[in-house]
Amino acid sequence: MFRDTGAQHAPSDPLPRLPSPPPWRRFRPDTDIPPLDIPAPGDHTDVERKLGSRRAGTLDHAVVDVINAAIQLRRPLLVTGQPGTGKSSLAHQIAAELGLGRVLWWPVVSRTTLRDGLYDYDAIGRVQDTPVAAAPGTERGPLPDVGRYLTLGPLGTALLPWKRPRVLLVDELDKSDIDLPNDLLHIFEEGEFRIRELERLGQSRREARVGTADHGSPVVVRDGRVRCSEFPIVVITSNGERAFSPAFRRRCLEVELAVPDEERLAAMVEAHFGSQPDPRTRQLVRSFLKERGEGSLAADQLLNTVHMLTNGAADADEASWTQLRAALWRSLATDSSP
Repeated sequence: MFRDTGAQHAPSDPLPRLPSPPPWRRFRPDTDIPPLDIPAPGDHTDVERKLGSRRAGTLDHAVVDVINAAIQLRRPLLVTGQPGTGKSSLAHQIAAELGLGRVLWWPVVSRTTLRDGLYDYDAIGRVQDTPVAAAPGTERGPLPDVGRYLTLGPLGTALLPWKRPRVLLVDELDKSDIDLPNDLLHIFEEGEFRIRELERLGQSRREARVGTADHGSPVVVRDGRVRCSEFPIVVITSNGERAFSPAFRRRCLEVELAVPDEERLAAMVEAHFGSQPDPRTRQLVRSFLKERGEGSLAADQLLNTVHMLTNGAADADEASWTQLRAALWRSLATDSSP
């Protein structure tokens, strides 16, 4: 399915069928709720901002094989590697090439909980919008429709019954509280979750229209349950700041992105600047590789320097250019800034 061609497709384009999942990874949503069409992205600007105009053949064959295995097995992909190796970009590459729409991005910090990824309920806003009492001593009006105050998070949106799987980027999971990875296990196994605020409605109100992380039209949720028909393509990134439990790793396919070599760095430069590197840029890439061997540098530090080079910063005097380049190539291994 995924070939690392650098192509960009929309959900409306003719796309190949996904291979059938194994029997234990098949999920069946409510049959009387029609599957959802993936919303088409407004344009390719967001993808080009992250990937450049075209990035093809930048991944090792072994990495591509593991990505395809994760797609076929409907298992999350745990991507590790040093900063700047393209871990987050991988999700956008997959979504663009397979025509799976906008990537649902869930950035993780130390305070992130499972509920943050599933949905948000604005209880205070609902109470504030309740009509005031008509007269002193009388009761306030009925509460507004609860669905107006519910919004599915990136994980919750990815688990809706889409016709094709959505791509979910769980970014830097290693920064989370120690419980979050294990809290995800049940979601990854069952492909569904429940919204308690809707379950309380009972038979009086079986359906509710709620917002999504796409910020488009509301979707219908029945009986307070969100259940996928196609398990999303989940890309989980980690910088290796902590280890995950065996139970969590067993449910993922793991791949490590190597530090980009000269060929991959040149391909990144070409993708973002629209032309093959000239001799000065090639020399800059080689200097970057030599400097990186003595410390920790990320690829975006090289791209920043190439941008300054193409803007004429190197045309002044050699001492100023050397000083600027040293500032841009500050080693991340010795960076003690907060």
